[in-house]
Amino acid sequence: MTKLTQRIQRIQASPTLAITAKAKALKALGVDVIGFGAGEPDFDTPEHIKKAAIDSLKSGKTKYTPVGGVNELKDAIIEKLKRDNQLEYSREQILTSCGGKHSLYNIAQVLFESGDEVIIPAPYWVSYPDQVLLNDAKPVIVNTQEKNLFKITPEELSQAITPKTKAFILNSPSNPTGTAYTREELEALANILVDKQILCISDEIYEKIVYDGFEFCSMASLNNDIKNLTIIVNGASKVYSMTGWRMGFTAGPKEIIAAMSKLQGQVTSNISTPTQWACVEAYNGSQDFLKEWVAAFCERRNYIVERLNAIAGIQCFKPQGAFYVFPNISSYLGKTFQNKKLETDLDFCDFLLDEAKVACVAGSGFGAPGFMRLSYATSMENIQKGIDRIEEVLSKIDE
Repeated sequence: MTKLTQRIQRIQASPTLAITAKAKALKALGVDVIGFGAGEPDFDTPEHIKKAAIDSLKSGKTKYTPVGGVNELKDAIIEKLKRDNQLEYSREQILTSCGGKHSLYNIAQVLFESGDEVIIPAPYWVSYPDQVLLNDAKPVIVNTQEKNLFKITPEELSQAITPKTKAFILNSPSNPTGTAYTREELEALANILVDKQILCISDEIYEKIVYDGFEFCSMASLNNDIKNLTIIVNGASKVYSMTGWRMGFTAGPKEIIAAMSKLQGQVTSNISTPTQWACVEAYNGSQDFLKEWVAAFCERRNYIVERLNAIAGIQCFKPQGAFYVFPNISSYLGKTFQNKKLETDLDFCDFLLDEAKVACVAGSGFGAPGFMRLSYATSMENIQKGIDRIEEVLSKIDE
């Protein structure tokens, strides 16, 4: 039997992809499954963006490009950062990659090695710890509290720092919780990072999907001291419903971007050329559709939070951004259904899939046992039907 590397044995398969694949397999068999697993908007990519890709194909833009992307795309990203975040970057500070996940992996590859520690607040996006482990570093998980809306406090950050700390990963708005940090909260964290000269990897992929007048703030926009320590990760997947197009970008210090570009040149080279031209249009073109999309997400959020909180034994706070809810289902753990005990949140989510034909992701995959994540990036009809099923099947659980 072929011996696999130790690094690949350190990590787990993505739980979000696993539950989505399981739900799709059941659907292929004709089972009526309601999927709350995928973090993928149900809206189609806007027509003007698709047209830009088609036009690029027709005009022969089908060849290799520079590793980091065509200048037109870099310039569009630079303008977006200036317009939306009041940030100034040069082309040498921008790299486009095959999605936000690829951007994060590039960062981990060029920055982390054995002996390094990386602070990650939990709940976290599933790939953060595993990407640290793949690069021989140690993920230092800080368990945040539900009463603080799962935001890391300055005290919690300070206590996690050691002489080995290399970086801190921040995700706002958050996957899986939907929580988002205010400018004041970011400033308190930034003060600590600057004082200790710790890098901040700021995952801002959901920045445009915020509610109730919440104002998104980029960590790098606070001042030049924290900007020089911050590596922004963003992309087109969530905001423009371009998940399958695969475009993420990184903005940060020149020497880090140069190292990432060198790495990418030996791994994937440039991202898909038609995708690049589609993203030029995404950033430069009309943003009007976003208001309608965010309004729809907000309506779904309000509905799903109200319905979940109306179910005995479930409590769910109202998120400020993204398109996820993260209800506490711990009161159901230890209960039984047809002589089968629901010991863990994994058991609970398997139970929902088997008995209610509803796919959710267990909180354990995000470092938060006793919770589960539901994506409301699906139709209101599906949300209503799915919550109806959850409500019905939970009423049959024994004490």
